[in-house]
Amino acid sequence: MSETKTLDALMERAASWPDEAQAELVRFMIDTEAKHFGVYRLSDEDRERIERSLAAADRGEFASDEEVAALFRRYRT
Repeated sequence: MSETKTLDALMERAASWPDEAQAELVRFMIDTEAKHFGVYRLSDEDRERIERSLAAADRGEFASDEEVAALFRRYRT
């Protein structure tokens, strides 16, 4: 079966999936498209996290050099 026919068959089956499963498939497809075509659409959650991060940076809330070094040590071992 060709990739296109496989995709068509999968999409037909996905139409009967529960909403949560369909939403997961949509997110995966959006991420895959972005990976291959350079398009990434921010979700509301992404935007909220970016806004919180920018606000923290505006307040001068940065990790110290020591905190960053400790984090790297923790995950390198």
